[in-house]
Amino acid sequence: MDAELKARAEKIKVIVFDVDGVLTDGTLWFIPTGKREDGFISSVEVKGFSAHDGLGMGIGRIAGLRFGAITKRTSDTVEVRLRDLKVEFIHQGSQQKMDAIRQIMQEGDVTLEEICYVGDDIIDLPPMRSVGLAIATWNAREPVKAVAHYVTTHAGGHGAGRDAIELVLEAKGVLAEAIEDYLREAGGARDIGHNVQ
Repeated sequence: MDAELKARAEKIKVIVFDVDGVLTDGTLWFIPTGKREDGFISSVEVKGFSAHDGLGMGIGRIAGLRFGAITKRTSDTVEVRLRDLKVEFIHQGSQQKMDAIRQIMQEGDVTLEEICYVGDDIIDLPPMRSVGLAIATWNAREPVKAVAHYVTTHAGGHGAGRDAIELVLEAKGVLAEAIEDYLREAGGARDIGHNVQ
């Protein structure tokens, strides 16, 4: 990791994710649930989330990181998953993502420099141009990659969130310790630090 990236990443206290295309692969599934009285078909929105990202949030939380998510859409599925992951700052239906970033700054008592934002599409450009560390998913649109300080090695919905978390923990020099602490809390293997890079 180069010196500038490390300097940015080690200041991060909150990692904020876009949802569709970052925590999911961007696919939206709609399952019909029947006809409404007005004749329209009602449906339930279903999304797939990466378990790797979820476990990464658990590791990050042990190391003191906090997490947020901002999405333009509103979905019960997203609310359920993010609450399950104990995501502290959840902003759904956010047309202007910088408004949500400002709320997170106030609620979390953090500065822009202490926020990492992970995005994949042009709606993510305003926060990515403003925060201390901007990360694009591997499969992000080119204008998003162009403003990113780092591009993940995994695609959105397939571990990109975990890549961002591990980058920040590595920059802080606490990745191996955080993994060991996570495993200890989970009752898992001991002394794996020599296997973590």
